[in-house]
This record gives sequence, structure tokens and C-alpha cells, in this order.
Amino acid sequence: MIRPVPHISAMAAYALADLGGENTISLAQNESAFPASPAAIKAGRDAMADLQLYPDPEWLELRTAIADVHGLDPARVLCGAGSMELIGCLIRAYAGRGDRVLGTDYGYAFVASAAAQVQADYVKAREVDLTVSVDDIIAAVTHETRIIFVCNPGNPTGTLIPNSEILRLRGELPADVLLVVDQAYAEFSDHKHDPADIFALSDRGDTVIMRTFSKAYGLAGARAGWGYFPPEIAAELRKLLNPNNISIASQAAAVAAIRDQAHMQNVVARTTEIRERFAVECRALGLIVPQSHTNFVLLRFASTQDAQRADAALRADDLLMRGMGGYGLTDCLRATICETPVMDRCLTALKGAQK
Repeated sequence: MIRPVPHISAMAAYALADLGGENTISLAQNESAFPASPAAIKAGRDAMADLQLYPDPEWLELRTAIADVHGLDPARVLCGAGSMELIGCLIRAYAGRGDRVLGTDYGYAFVASAAAQVQADYVKAREVDLTVSVDDIIAAVTHETRIIFVCNPGNPTGTLIPNSEILRLRGELPADVLLVVDQAYAEFSDHKHDPADIFALSDRGDTVIMRTFSKAYGLAGARAGWGYFPPEIAAELRKLLNPNNISIASQAAAVAAIRDQAHMQNVVARTTEIRERFAVECRALGLIVPQSHTNFVLLRFASTQDAQRADAALRADDLLMRGMGGYGLTDCLRATICETPVMDRCLTALKGAQK
């Protein structure tokens, strides 16, 4: 029998969302409630005429578009097949056996899987009221800590800390600890603070900022993410990235999407309006709903049993939210924001589960 190396054999596969049956409406994966920009869809379709060619391994047009929109140096932008590829490569480049990768209680679960692949220890700093605590992260740092991942806004909580707290965190960390700020949902909160403050941290040489086209831009199926890197770290990551990682069609769609800021901002505004109405209605049912700064809300029930009853009621109406047992939040469901008729169906099911 051919055997894998022991630490891979001991790993569990990364847990993907339950997608339900053929007729299920999924509110489990934080996909956009609305389609991508028409310009992005057209660009992706047009690019398929060149599928006999390999994609641009330098993502030149995409890096230029990202840099133009955010006022960045395009040479320091790296693109990945979603931010997952960038996370995996960062951990492979900067952590190994005996090292610690530090996240938070409710940080992105894939980081733990990526750490296990290189036999690094993944540990969590406490969050306070479902919100990242800079003080608790600092207290959890040890001599073995090599990388710290902070999701802001958070997933699955949706909560947000101000940029000033990220700046304070970086200022109090040892210089040899890499800070990774995962901003997958940042487009939903950029209006609350100047994102330039966080991108500027990359100038220090010890901080990476990551974003994605999967959420606000509606390109989850394109698998396109990006990060802003110090030059030295970018050079190391290029050794590990697949040189043809983002298809021709996906690159073209992402370029058109980020250049259509009006469409993205309209999606954010419409999603936010539906989210806030749904959150208010859920609170009126007695649920705890932290203020979200994303395209989803976390619903906290009075007990695990109540959450299970709500899940069953939703499934009976072919609606599927994401259970949070993997995060230790067995009394919670996470609901991706969909168009209003779907959210109204969810409210009806949730009300029925309380009878």
C-alpha cells in the first residue's frame, strides 16, 4: 500500500459548506447576492476566444488595474487563485515544524489547514464579544510565533475593529513576526476608514494585506484574489505560486470588475440595505445578531437546540445557512445575504421554528 507522509495522513480535509440538494438555495458560502458587473461578464466571455493560450503569469493588466484603483505600486501586487492560494503559499514560505501560526478564535479556518500542511502549530488568541482583541493577540505571541493572521472584517462574525487597532498591533509586534491582514470583506467597510492606512503597513517590510474578488465584486467562480506585499516577501512567494494560476477569462473579468467601481459600490449598498433590515427583523425574534460589516450576518440563538430547530426549519423550505459548530459556535448559524425575497423566506422559517 502506498502511504502518505504521516502528518498529511493525520490531517482532516478542509471542511467545505454543505450545499444541500438540487433545489436548495444556499446562504452558506457568502457569495454575492448580485451578479458581477456586466462589463466583467462581457470581458470574461470575450477572453474565452483565447483559451488556447496560457494566461499572463505576471497578471500585468490586473495588477495595473488594482494599483490604479487603490493607489498602490503594481510591482508589489501578487494575484492568486483566490486568497486561499496566497495564504497557503505564505505559510509554506514562512512557517514550518515547531513554528507557531497565530490566529483568533473565529478567524478564517483555512489558515489552520494550511499550517497543518507544514507541521506548524496553529493557535488562537481570544476574541472579546466575537470581535478581534489586539491585546489578546499581543499576549498570545511567543518566541515561536512566525505569522499572525487577522481577519478584518471578521468571518464568521462580521465584526470590525478600527484601522487604528491594526496599526497599534503592528507597532507592538516583534519585527520578525509577519502580520497578515485578511480583508476579504473590506469593500463593505472601506467607507468607515481610509484603507490607505493599512496598505501603507506593507512599506515596513513585515506586513501583507490581502483582498479578493469573490465577495463584493461577485467573482467567486473566477477564483481571483490579490495581496499587497513587501518586495522581499513577494519574491519568496513567487517561488511557490503556480505561474499560470488565474485563467485568461478570470483575469479579464477581474480587470473589468475592479474598474467598474460604481457597480461594486451599488452592490455593497444594496447588500447592506438588505442585511440591516434582516438583522433588525432577526433581533426582533430575540436572536443576537452582532453588527456586521460584510455580506453576511451571524445569528446567535438561545441554545444549540434552538439553532438546530432553526436549521431544520430552513432546510424544510430548501434554505441552507452555515452551521458554526466548527468554530465552537454551536448555537449560531451564519446567513449570507441574498436578495430580499430569499431573506423574507428565511424570516418566515425562523419564525416558524420558534412556535
